[in-house]
Amino acid sequence: MASAPTPQPLLPVTNPSSGSGGGGSAPSSGTGFSDAALATPAFRLFLRRVSDTARRSLEDRRPWAELVDRSAIARPDSLSEATSRLRRNLGYFRVNYAAVVAVSLAASLLAHPFSLLVLLAILGAWCFLYVFRGPDQPVVLFGRTFTDRETLLGLVVSSVLAFFLTSVASLIISGLLVGGALVAVHGAFRMPEDLFLDDSSNVSGGNTTNRLLSFLASPGSGV
Repeated sequence: MASAPTPQPLLPVTNPSSGSGGGGSAPSSGTGFSDAALATPAFRLFLRRVSDTARRSLEDRRPWAELVDRSAIARPDSLSEATSRLRRNLGYFRVNYAAVVAVSLAASLLAHPFSLLVLLAILGAWCFLYVFRGPDQPVVLFGRTFTDRETLLGLVVSSVLAFFLTSVASLIISGLLVGGALVAVHGAFRMPEDLFLDDSSNVSGGNTTNRLLSFLASPGSGV
């Protein structure tokens, strides 16, 4: 009498979706949140607007050789003449003057690396915790979920403390004052008689101001 066939041994099957205790190790919340914030359309649109605004604004700058032309430098005879010169030079060299103020502010911050790091930390916190954070990405710290109002209040309080308990505020103010003083002195001593500032330049000045502020518009506004 023939014996019954021996059944094949069953091999253990591991379900990859279940794993050990319901799944592998999840990515850290901080890394996932930062990657999600960087990948949001609002953040990419903001970077694109900043790049476009800087490029289009620099197209309106005047030649630097014309700005530092020593033959056009003369002391004004009166305060009214200095004010008139400054007004005309501001309209003509507006982009160059903005660059001078920006360089002065950058030099003031670069001379104090700690304050620069504090400022970058504040800007990064605002960007990733409030401005570019998606509505489905709550802020969770130490196991507690914070609402939008609590997050905004915490950012405001942290920014005020960081600005006035460190030298960030004083450095920003001093950089702006130095840049403004350089612009005022140059505008008062630079004779504008050889500058051609017509109505089209005035219109262009308004467009330049709008360009410099356009990247602050809401990403969904279509501006």
